[in-house]
Amino acid sequence: VRKMPKSKRNKQVSLTKTKKQGRAGKEALVQTIHDTLEKYDHVYVFSFDNMRTAALKDLRSTLKEDRLIIGKQTVMQIAVGRSPEEEPQENLHKVSQHLSGSSGLLFSSKPKQDIIDFFASYQESDFVTSGETADEDVVIPAGPIPFQHTMVNQLRKLGMPVMLKNAVVVC
Repeated sequence: VRKMPKSKRNKQVSLTKTKKQGRAGKEALVQTIHDTLEKYDHVYVFSFDNMRTAALKDLRSTLKEDRLIIGKQTVMQIAVGRSPEEEPQENLHKVSQHLSGSSGLLFSSKPKQDIIDFFASYQESDFVTSGETADEDVVIPAGPIPFQHTMVNQLRKLGMPVMLKNAVVVC
């Protein structure tokens, strides 16, 4: 029985220029977490949704005395220990149970209530992306509106009563 040769066209080619971190990068993250555990008194788990780079930079600059670490959840769980036998410090394995989804570790020497108050009041405003609900309503007054004539069909699909008058979009 003869088999057909494998096609050379079916190769997957990645278009990304970033290199995978591999085992060395994961070990470096674990070592960073272990070193940071010794420097700070408290460890907090925080979660976030759709955090952009600029917002993360602002958060890091606001908490400059503290240390934020965001990485792969399983690697961070291994670093803090998944069970009492694996943990580097006492009761640290309880932290790994809360590491899921989009979350990270905050290391701080500040009192617990200061950190809780900070995150309770911290809110970064950002543009709404698809699938989210807007925080505020936008009212477009009747008359000429500053949209291009090519957007008339999209605006009609959204339920807006628009029309073109002399190449100007009117609501």
